Amino acid sequence: MRNILPGKHFPLGANYDGKGVNFALFSAHATKVVLCIFDSETEEEIERIELPEYNDEVFHGYIPDLKPGTLYGYRVFGPYEPTQGHRFNPEKLLLDPYAKQLNKSFSFSGKQFGYDPISGKQDLVPDHHDSSDVMPKCVVVDPLAPATEHVDIEDERTVIYEAHIKGFTQLNPDVPVELRGTYAGMAEPAVIDYLKNLGITSIELLPVQGFFDESFALEKGLKNYWGYNSIAFFAPEPRYCHSKDLAEFKHMVAAFHKAGIEVILDVVYNHTAEGNHLGPTYSFKGIDNASYYRLSPENKRFYMNYSGCGNTLNLGHPRVLQLVMDSLRYWVEVMGIDGFRFDLASALGRKDYHGNDSFFANSGFFAAIRQDPVLSRAKLIAEPWDIGGDGYQLGQYPTNWFEWNDRFRDAVRRFWKGDEGIAPEFARRIHGSADLFSRRGRSSFASVNFVSAHDGFTLHDTVSYEQRHNLDNGEENRDGHGSNFSRNYGVEGETDDPEINEIRARQKRNILTTLFVAQGTPMLLAGDERNNTQNGNNNAYCQDNELTWLDWTSEQDGLFDFVAHLIKIRKEHPLINRRFFLHGQTESEKTGLKDIVWYNCHGQEMDDHSWNLHSLKSVSLLLANTEHNNDSEDAILIVFNSEEQPRQFQLPNLPGHWRCILDTSDIKNTNKNRLLSEPTLSMNGASCSIYTFCYQEPSGN
Repeated sequence: MRNILPGKHFPLGANYDGKGVNFALFSAHATKVVLCIFDSETEEEIERIELPEYNDEVFHGYIPDLKPGTLYGYRVFGPYEPTQGHRFNPEKLLLDPYAKQLNKSFSFSGKQFGYDPISGKQDLVPDHHDSSDVMPKCVVVDPLAPATEHVDIEDERTVIYEAHIKGFTQLNPDVPVELRGTYAGMAEPAVIDYLKNLGITSIELLPVQGFFDESFALEKGLKNYWGYNSIAFFAPEPRYCHSKDLAEFKHMVAAFHKAGIEVILDVVYNHTAEGNHLGPTYSFKGIDNASYYRLSPENKRFYMNYSGCGNTLNLGHPRVLQLVMDSLRYWVEVMGIDGFRFDLASALGRKDYHGNDSFFANSGFFAAIRQDPVLSRAKLIAEPWDIGGDGYQLGQYPTNWFEWNDRFRDAVRRFWKGDEGIAPEFARRIHGSADLFSRRGRSSFASVNFVSAHDGFTLHDTVSYEQRHNLDNGEENRDGHGSNFSRNYGVEGETDDPEINEIRARQKRNILTTLFVAQGTPMLLAGDERNNTQNGNNNAYCQDNELTWLDWTSEQDGLFDFVAHLIKIRKEHPLINRRFFLHGQTESEKTGLKDIVWYNCHGQEMDDHSWNLHSLKSVSLLLANTEHNNDSEDAILIVFNSEEQPRQFQLPNLPGHWRCILDTSDIKNTNKNRLLSEPTLSMNGASCSIYTFCYQEPSGN
């Protein structure tokens, strides 16, 4: 029997100090906590040790001479009273919420349910099967040194690339076979060079914190591919590990940093993998269900479900808030992460105020982030909604946050597919959604503009499918978005028709151009630059196969180079990329132009009558240099024509030179840097073009 000392109640987790390990576990309602030690090879349970001390609602103990690599878990004793919110069951091995590493990936078993599913009383009767043989084990780790470098991309220069660790590398021929699908594979020079050549500044990784597959997906032979089912907030997901070295993830981050690319993690703190009252018991349910989760005030047997995944973490509890904050700081300070995208972030801001569990932008979570000396400097991106009442909060987040802007996606898709009456909404989104964000000192980059993301159609599928094709998900095509604002141009799915393929290719260029010339922060979905398709599946969360893995053999049709050129244009032309909102109220002393002006095809400034024309599908946006403290052009004109027929556009009547720097109807880019000789330009149908203007002082002045 090992000697166990009292130890300390802080820090939480299993912490090795060079001489032994201190174990500390919070539970406000448990009666006893037993530490279980497992053989590192066979995973057989070899010791059970009761933590001897209880202080500040933390069970703790210190074991001398215990080494890194030790496998462990907890059995927590207390009442099994679901109607009172308590689900203690010491037969279930529980993960340490502060575990830094898991020894293996998850595999599901009925033993992981804390209740007896055959009792006929649902979750009201405890199950007595030991789950230790089917649970991953926590690993005691030798602490990693703090990260020494971060990449700090200026907000207005940020170009985000949303990618999946496995999906990006699994079929990549430039990644060694043994490294594909792993953190090490993502750090390969070929991957880094690809992203540098594309020009992105920031990579946003889909969830990499330890997550488990849902049983209903496994029963259909599927998996949780996206990873939005977290359970281990400190541990890198084992299925992406090439080695057992915890530093593998950190080395990947360092490789991106060396290339000047910042790393943003998509994190899921709104719910956990334990589901609702009929879900399994992996960790929090068995440690202190009543503290960790928001429970129904009418019956604590049931969970408040703002996530749509069965439960909601209770960030109103100080220890749960501490867990989340400690986790975020760990990823920044130790792993080197530069920012976070928060899944269903409205659930994090729900505050029980006089019985009103509504969203508050000054909730404890947001206040804690703002005052934290580490996290307040990270990039903070919200998915600004959840499924609860009043959950859609676009534009309402704290002023230091970015927000995913789905209204940008929908407006851009609808404009280019030819919808009538959408032009005013389209213009507002191109303007950085000032109607949503231009308040309280927020800047235009607060809007994260995207036209596709992991959830929904890829860009290629947006112009190839009008209906979702999700039968492979095993839900009879009922899952996924019903409103995709997509168009197939005559054939549903792939076709050999050259005319259809030509208009699809041009519409992709139109949509991408709109993304990168709009005010705000652009986000590109990995694979959209190379015609990636999911065959019309718009909810591929459970497809860990070639449907979702990027196809590196597909024909790009020059799209990669086109996107790289767009990103280069954005970087080289600061008029496209403003820190502040423009309102058409500032004029250039040099040219007399307003900082922002919308024109109709006749070269006339848009007025209310023009905007109210339901059939309006052609507009142009002029951005003028009102500062003239740099060597950039005096103005940029972006012309959008979503009509299917060609359209004549009258250029603003100004003395100077107009030069075309991009035309989406010119796939070979023969018009690049072409000077315009006439004040009228001919726009092809369904096309977009960009012109720079250099003012020439009229003769005689």
